Amino acid sequence: MLRLLGQHDSHLRRIEQAFPSTRIIARGTRLLLSGDTEETERAHRVLTELKVIADSGDPIDDDRVERVITMIEDGVDNPSEVLTSGIPVPGGKMVRPKTAGQRHYLDTIQANTITFGIGPAGTGKTYLAVAMAVEALRSGLVRRILLTRPAVEAGERLGFLPGDLAAKIDPYLRPLYDALYDMLGTDETMSLMERNTIEVAPLAYMRGRTLNDAFVILDEAQNTSPEQMKMFLTRLGFNSKMVVTGDVTQTDLPTGNRSGLNAVRRVLEGIDGISFVDLTGKDVVRARIVRDIVAAYEALDRK
Repeated sequence: MLRLLGQHDSHLRRIEQAFPSTRIIARGTRLLLSGDTEETERAHRVLTELKVIADSGDPIDDDRVERVITMIEDGVDNPSEVLTSGIPVPGGKMVRPKTAGQRHYLDTIQANTITFGIGPAGTGKTYLAVAMAVEALRSGLVRRILLTRPAVEAGERLGFLPGDLAAKIDPYLRPLYDALYDMLGTDETMSLMERNTIEVAPLAYMRGRTLNDAFVILDEAQNTSPEQMKMFLTRLGFNSKMVVTGDVTQTDLPTGNRSGLNAVRRVLEGIDGISFVDLTGKDVVRARIVRDIVAAYEALDRK
């Protein structure tokens, strides 16, 4: 009950704030709800879902309360099922989806050979895909992981960076390294990379290859040309899975150049084994202000 209520009943106060016509009173081990029928029913569903999370042994913090409220308001049937599911990664940790959209994204990757995860920054597109890749490697479903990004955003400045080509491109691959370090630790990541079990490389290095027994992730795909996208997708070999992530609103291609991510849906949608998942501002899991920024830009696009 203490976990459900929150410190100084903070969770109850947040639920009352979300459903203003509802009054919640704690009496011992019971909660009494009163108010407008519809809003009180939704508040009751929030509390019921939070109790399921508490019964599972998972913590209940302000963020989870907020997530449950949002999902109930959006008509999600079982928020607790979304928030208590997860992907096991080394060290006894679990990478968990925080929204219904993220849970759908993970289920789609599991069910399809090629998945396109399209959405704004902060929706966990890359991080969740890397978690799925690590789990597939650890469970023996694939023998290697390949992570790649186009270096288009470097533009003409690439030549002015210090070092050889690998050193110049490295900063643009850093988000992929960060996800690996977070899940596997630095030492294990470096060990797997030395054995070529994990490879992080620019997109240009994929040309001419056939990728068998691999989990392949193309990040920042909005910065590919249609020709590069075709080249990448046709690298797929036997017993492999691909995830392509990108944000069509943040293309860094030169003005007038078409994005391969924009064009690919028209070409491939409807093919068995290929699926598209659209994440939105509601799936942003960074600081609240990031969700507000994304929502403001989405509103501007609609206008």
